[in-house]
Amino acid sequence: MNALLGGRIKVLRTAKDYTQEQVADHLGISRQKYARIENGTNSITLDILAKIAEILDVTVGDITRVLDEEPAVAYRAGAGENSSEKIFDMLDLFYANKHMYTRLQHRNRE
Repeated sequence: MNALLGGRIKVLRTAKDYTQEQVADHLGISRQKYARIENGTNSITLDILAKIAEILDVTVGDITRVLDEEPAVAYRAGAGENSSEKIFDMLDLFYANKHMYTRLQHRNRE
């Protein structure tokens, strides 16, 4: 999952013609840490994901959409060695997005 998200972030970043250094500076992290996010080595927190979306002028859904592109049938059939791990990753992402949506709604009410 992290590799898919990282790859999507890289595509969006290069489309905006930003360097890793520029995005990392806006995030307040080192270029190396940001590179690990794009490579899928580091996990992406919901806050970092939201900040990256803001920097790249896209929605979080634009970034996470790449997760929907994998065939859902493979998960249902239990294909692959890590199918249960992928399901848990999907559930984690769902709850993270739900939490973010709730926080944004709360913030908009204030």
